[in-house]
Amino acid sequence: MFKRNIPLAWLQLMKQKGRFIVALCGITFANFLILMQLGFQSALYDSNTRFHVLLQTDLVVISRQAQNLGLLSSFPRRRLFQAANLSEVESFNPLYVRLGVWKSLETKLDESILIIGFNPEKPAFNLSGVNESLDLIKYPDTLLFDRNANGKYQTAIAQIAEGKLVITELQGRKVTIRGLYEVGASFVANASVITSDQNFLRIFSTQQAGKVNLGLIKLKPGSDSNAVVKALQSYLPDDVKVLTRQEFIDFEKKYWQENGAIGFIFSLGVTIGFIVGVIIVYQIIYSDVMDHIAEYATLKAMGFRNIYLLSVVFQQALILAVLGYIPGCLISFGMYELTRNATKLPLFMTYERVIQVLILTIIMCLISGAIAMRKLDSADPADIF
Repeated sequence: MFKRNIPLAWLQLMKQKGRFIVALCGITFANFLILMQLGFQSALYDSNTRFHVLLQTDLVVISRQAQNLGLLSSFPRRRLFQAANLSEVESFNPLYVRLGVWKSLETKLDESILIIGFNPEKPAFNLSGVNESLDLIKYPDTLLFDRNANGKYQTAIAQIAEGKLVITELQGRKVTIRGLYEVGASFVANASVITSDQNFLRIFSTQQAGKVNLGLIKLKPGSDSNAVVKALQSYLPDDVKVLTRQEFIDFEKKYWQENGAIGFIFSLGVTIGFIVGVIIVYQIIYSDVMDHIAEYATLKAMGFRNIYLLSVVFQQALILAVLGYIPGCLISFGMYELTRNATKLPLFMTYERVIQVLILTIIMCLISGAIAMRKLDSADPADIF
């Protein structure tokens, strides 16, 4: 029965080809908007947790006042020594993290950049390019630069890649760039540098060595991370929070979900795209129903039940959903790549997102069809006489 009904729904849509094309364009636009907003939202979370994922740690200690990676605040380093009193703790590693002012070599303008410092004797990241260059950052005022930074850094990166020394200013202090690593831009900063804890303290001369921004705790094999978190949280003063690495990643995402205006804007964009799609499809299907109201009344007079007429409208909605989704998805693929190359953000189309938006599109069109179907109640057989 379903296959036999498809030609009627298709022919009705094709009778007004101009209207049909407008409907497909509208659904394509709605899908494109939804896919782009979901992609940007995902890129927001992924870009701001790149360093979190690369940390070589089991637990993370942060200030109770910390908000995100760019606003971690600081806490007494002695909290890490206190944490080491637990038998499950194998080692700890303090990190210094702050946003600083960097003078661009190409534009000569001051730019915000993320600066991370740690003890080179204790690798903090599982990051190629950094762990091989730990001896370099032991030299005074020596840094490593992110090859995937977003901005006008191409000349400097090319010189560093050739083994040349690049000298610039960071926080008003002359520094030397001697190596590269690959992480990428984020919504916190377009670029980042990594150096030793001693160099970090030289750059930020007002930073006290006893005040750190991040504490990495490695546990002994076989330790229960969640149990140790609870033990440390009850043992340490309440000026710090202890998280597992995954909880630290979720902590960053939660900030952008709940406190960052950008996260709200992307969610709003998805909602708007869905509403726009519903309105466009409703207008098309409603117009089609009105144009063929006499034919629907005739079908009723011939003995066709309302369920048949409703199935025709639903089929029209499904046809529009699928045919409008395909070009929207293909255009989004191209825009993802274009945006990724331009911004260095981790914008990738995932299988889950493709299926998610397809289902959302079908729901969108079915809702439109359900609203438009109410007009069929007025298709009285008496109207044709």
